[in-house]
Amino acid sequence: MRAFYGTELANPLMLGTAQYPSPAILAQAFQASEAAVATVSLRREGADGAGNAFWQMIRKLGVHVLPNTAGCHTVKEAVTTAHMAREFFETPWIKLELIGHTDSLQPDVFQLVEAAKILSDEGFQVFPYTTEDLIVGERLLDAGCKVLMPWGAPIGSGRGLNNTYALRAMRAEFPDTPLVVDAGIGLPSHAAQAMELGFDAVLLNTAVARAGDPVLMAQAMAGAVEAGRLAHTADPIEPRDMAEASTPVIGKAFLS
Repeated sequence: MRAFYGTELANPLMLGTAQYPSPAILAQAFQASEAAVATVSLRREGADGAGNAFWQMIRKLGVHVLPNTAGCHTVKEAVTTAHMAREFFETPWIKLELIGHTDSLQPDVFQLVEAAKILSDEGFQVFPYTTEDLIVGERLLDAGCKVLMPWGAPIGSGRGLNNTYALRAMRAEFPDTPLVVDAGIGLPSHAAQAMELGFDAVLLNTAVARAGDPVLMAQAMAGAVEAGRLAHTADPIEPRDMAEASTPVIGKAFLS
């Protein structure tokens, strides 16, 4: 399994911590998913101390923590949030989100590259939420990123992988870079498909947190990413336009 900034994950599933019906269900969902990474937002930290209680709960999960800059729209805002997150969560990891479009929550890739360069130079280990654009991916790597996190579809949409051609091309273009499909996953089949394409991990939140039974969905996602990983490792057959008999014709008896 590929390492992320030198850290090998026991499981290729990364799970968000927002929108769950209760903290207890969140903890149960993480246990069922066996996720190795929890994404967290600094915005949960509040003056009333609720943020500290949330952080203590996350610590008890025993997983790697990936703070994010969710909701940031400018380089200054994202960089400032990253600094506060590093101090509060005590990790150099940061999921860099820089939103450019209000409705689709599509990343502002121009500001994303700028912020990634600043944070990388300051010692952050940046996980950039980006599009599947190959040029943007190259610019992010040049900026110091060692991981790319292209979206599958808009955040929370549950549409799956909107552009499998582009995602497959990104995997081929950056064979040695850890790639994570981030956002848009709605079903276990979507997660399995991402892993079948050769991606190294899947990051999702809404599909589990907003499901009728988050714990059961978390268990389903765990099985899906493992099935997809194994399928890719097994070197699956290529699709064909014509049928190919599984039973050989040679040696078959002919009746006159």
